Amino acid sequence: MENEVKQEEKKQNYEFIGRTSGLASKDFMGYALVDFAGCLTFSLVTTILQKYYTDILLLSPWFIMWMFIGARVWDAINDPMMGRIADTLKVGKDGRYRPWLRWAAIPLAITTILMFIPWPGMTAADGAQPILTMIYATVTYVFYGMAYTTLQIPYGSLASVVTTDDKERNKLSIWRSAGAALGSIPVLILTSFFAYKTRVDASGNPVLGDNGLKIQDMQGLPVIIGVVIMSVIACGLLFVSFHLNKERVQTAPKPKREKGETWHIIKALVSNRSFLMISIAGMLLLAGQMFTQSYYLYLFNDFFSKNWMNLVSMVCTYGPMLITMFLAPKTARKFGKKEVCGVGGVLAGLANFALFFCKPLMPGAWWLFLFLCFVSGVGLSFMVLQIWAMATDAIDDIEVKTGLREDGTAYSVFMFFRKLGQVIAAVAVNGALIGMNYLVEKGAKQTPATLNVMYDLATIIPAVLFGLMGVVLLVWFPLSKKRVADLQGEKEKLLKEQFSSNKIGIAGEEKKEEKKEA
Repeated sequence: MENEVKQEEKKQNYEFIGRTSGLASKDFMGYALVDFAGCLTFSLVTTILQKYYTDILLLSPWFIMWMFIGARVWDAINDPMMGRIADTLKVGKDGRYRPWLRWAAIPLAITTILMFIPWPGMTAADGAQPILTMIYATVTYVFYGMAYTTLQIPYGSLASVVTTDDKERNKLSIWRSAGAALGSIPVLILTSFFAYKTRVDASGNPVLGDNGLKIQDMQGLPVIIGVVIMSVIACGLLFVSFHLNKERVQTAPKPKREKGETWHIIKALVSNRSFLMISIAGMLLLAGQMFTQSYYLYLFNDFFSKNWMNLVSMVCTYGPMLITMFLAPKTARKFGKKEVCGVGGVLAGLANFALFFCKPLMPGAWWLFLFLCFVSGVGLSFMVLQIWAMATDAIDDIEVKTGLREDGTAYSVFMFFRKLGQVIAAVAVNGALIGMNYLVEKGAKQTPATLNVMYDLATIIPAVLFGLMGVVLLVWFPLSKKRVADLQGEKEKLLKEQFSSNKIGIAGEEKKEEKKEA
């Protein structure tokens, strides 16, 4: 009897959340499908684009680094602008954020393909920088970033109107991350088995580097074919995902904005400790991920001379998600998302430090390298799976403290921090290539000194980034297990007040009331 009373009280206390939740398998798959499609293109940027620029387009690491930094400067303007558009655009019959899944599909596919097409005339003259190629690469890369932002900011905001239940949002984050991991697999297959060819001499014999291993050269045509296939599939899947997602919380049209209001909202976001810390942690996570994905192409090709390690290393890094995605909800409920993800980040940092000390055994002990990648992947998997839920918790924290809820703007700021992570990765990758005197000329052989430094940086940089991420979560991120539980009750109260004042609605309920009146 006492248990029934407690259950009834819980039902009453979370009445609004109960009416805007109850996701089925279709909802989780539909939400995950968006990031699966998005990462079919984004994985090309994080993994292969850097090496494609140096080895196929013959662009210098100096230029690539400054191009990436310049693109992020533009994002500082473009991202908040996209967030405000998503928040203020008139709400249609399909909802506020869901239509962007369809609107972004074709531009994303087109800009992805354009980044990899070397048009006639885009060749490097001896001893000179290819100016036309530099301009083309910059324009297409910036346009791709704008198309990807057009998808990702509304997509991140969509979680807040798909469900208001924190446990379901945690599952959405897990499914999203799983979709992203699966979307990254095709590019790894491309780089591991199709994008490279063994260099041969005039007699048809394999050319060996100074380390005694066969030299592999990237081939442009297989890469372009793979890019086209992946982009077209991504476009189609985004149209499918539009039909599978549903906005359960209906947001009222936003009032006309006052001048300077956007920057006032951004200031409120970054002054909130929860939001700032999860944004910094997300920045460090993406910086470490992008660094390893881009830099490992050089490491496995030049140091290990085993390009198949690209695929296997990513399986070792993201494979643990297949297990932890089932454990993450339970561990989050028992220990807290902050606590589990923080410990995982520290574990990933330690695994990469261990790789550094294993250098005397390399490249022969490639299996040990992959094993420690797996250990790092176990630690990172909890953070990768739950980062989006933690970001939504932080947005909830802002709302209950200030009454402010601007999901599009909030996710634009969160995404901008992640793009700062791309800057860190770009500076780290290209700075490392410059520092080790990496040779980008056709037919170049990397020196033993270059390969020696290449391995050191491949292990030290991710160790620092992942370890620091764990410390940020454990020490400075305030949303502990207890605080998140309290936040759910505070949010229920606020949502009821907003519903009573017609600031938000519940999809389908107005139709039921109209039928009753009829």
